[in-house]
Amino acid sequence: MRVRDVDENRSVWTAGLSPYAPSAALAGTVTADVAIVGGGLTGVSTAWHLAERLPGLRVVLLEARAIGNGASGRNGGQVLNWINGVPSSEPELVRKIFAFTQDGVALIERIARAHAPDAGFARNGCLEVSTSAARADALHAEVERLQGFGIPVRWLPAQEVGLASAHGALLDPTAGRVNTLALLRGWKQSLLERGVAIFESTPVLRVEQGREIRLTAPAGEVRARAVVLATNAYTPALGWFRDAVLPLHSHVLATEPLADAKWRATGFTAHDGFSDDLDRIAYGCRTADDRLVLGGGSNAAYAYRYGGAAAIDRASPAAARGFVALGATLERYFPALAPCAPAARWTGLLDLSFDRAPSIGVGGEAGNVYHALGYSGHGVVLGVLAGRVLADLHAGDHDAWRDYPFYQRRLPRIPPEPLRWLGYQVYTRLTGRSPRRR
Repeated sequence: MRVRDVDENRSVWTAGLSPYAPSAALAGTVTADVAIVGGGLTGVSTAWHLAERLPGLRVVLLEARAIGNGASGRNGGQVLNWINGVPSSEPELVRKIFAFTQDGVALIERIARAHAPDAGFARNGCLEVSTSAARADALHAEVERLQGFGIPVRWLPAQEVGLASAHGALLDPTAGRVNTLALLRGWKQSLLERGVAIFESTPVLRVEQGREIRLTAPAGEVRARAVVLATNAYTPALGWFRDAVLPLHSHVLATEPLADAKWRATGFTAHDGFSDDLDRIAYGCRTADDRLVLGGGSNAAYAYRYGGAAAIDRASPAAARGFVALGATLERYFPALAPCAPAARWTGLLDLSFDRAPSIGVGGEAGNVYHALGYSGHGVVLGVLAGRVLADLHAGDHDAWRDYPFYQRRLPRIPPEPLRWLGYQVYTRLTGRSPRRR
C-alpha cells in the first residue's frame, strides 16, 4: 500500500490484488429477462443464483463504477452470523436465523475456495466484546441462553479475550473473515462463464417501471422484464425507499502488516475479528496479510450528509476528526500498537434502516421490482444470502421465505429532511448514540 493511498478513498482490500480490468460500459440497447443494478455482494450473488437456478435466463448486471466499489469492497471484513434488528427471544426463530446465516458463511467459503483463493477466507471465530462488568454479566447469561437453544457459542472471560478494556466476550467459532473485494472479482468470472452480461462504469440514471422496465445509462439502455435493486444505501437515489433507508458514511482504517511479535503483544492472536457492545459499535479484523482493520467506536467515525448524499469530502475537518477518533479507539483496544500511523483509510456507505432490520422482497407497479437492503452493517453474509432469496422469489418460490422476518418487510419510516438531518445531528451529539426505533 503506497503512502499516498492514505489520502485516497481506497480500501485496504485492494492491497496485493492483481490489477483489475473492468468490463466495458454499456453502449446501445440491450434486452434482458432480469436487469440487476449494483455490482456488490447482493447484485453478484443474485446474478449467480439466477444463472444457477434458471439456466438460459438473460441476466444483465450494471455497475456504476467497478465490481465491489461500494460498501461490499469497503467493509470490515468479518463474516458474521445473525441479522440485525431481529429479536432473539424465540428459540425456533433463533435456530432458524442461525442456520440461515450459516448457509451464507458456507457459501462464501465455497466461492472463495473455488473462485477467489486470494480472498483469504478463514473461519477462526469472531468476538462480541463486553465493555463493562454489568454488560459482561448480561452477555454471559445470553451465551448460556443461546447454548440452551443449541447455538455453538462460547463465553470467554476477560483474560482470554485478548483486547484491552474488555470484560469478557461471546465467541462465535463459526464466524470468520474474507476480503470481499477479492471474492467479488473472482466470483465475477463465474458469472461471465454462466452467460451473465456485466457492464461496469455504467451508472443507471433512471428506471422507468412497467411490464417492461427501461433502465437508462449515459450511453445506452436496458429493457428488462424485471429489475433487481441491489444498490443498498444508493437505492434512494433511484427513487425507492427514500423514507426508509439512512445512507450513513463509515470511516475505516488499516495498519501496515504487523509482525507476529507485534500481534502477540496485542494479545489478539486466536480469532479473526471482534465488535463491541456500544451503540456506536467498534469493530476490527485481522486480515490474511496480518493487518488490523478497524472501524467505528464513536460518533466521529460516522457521518450523515444532508439529503443522504453519497459523496463525502474526506479532506473536511469532520472527516479528519473521524480518523483521529479511530486512532483513539485503536489505542483503547490495542495499546501495544500506539502510536500507529494508518497505511490506509477510507470511507464506505452503510444502508441503515430505522430499526436496523433488513427487507428482501418484490413490489413495483407491475410486481417486477425486486429489492434487498437495510442490512445495517451486517451485509457481508446477508448480501450473499439475499441473492439466493431473490432468485427464489423471481422463480415464484415465496413459500420458503414467508416465515423469515425480512420477507416483504415494510421498513419503518424515517422523517424527511430537514428533520432527518437535524434529528441525526441533535440526537447523536446529545446522547453519543445512533438514532433508531427500538
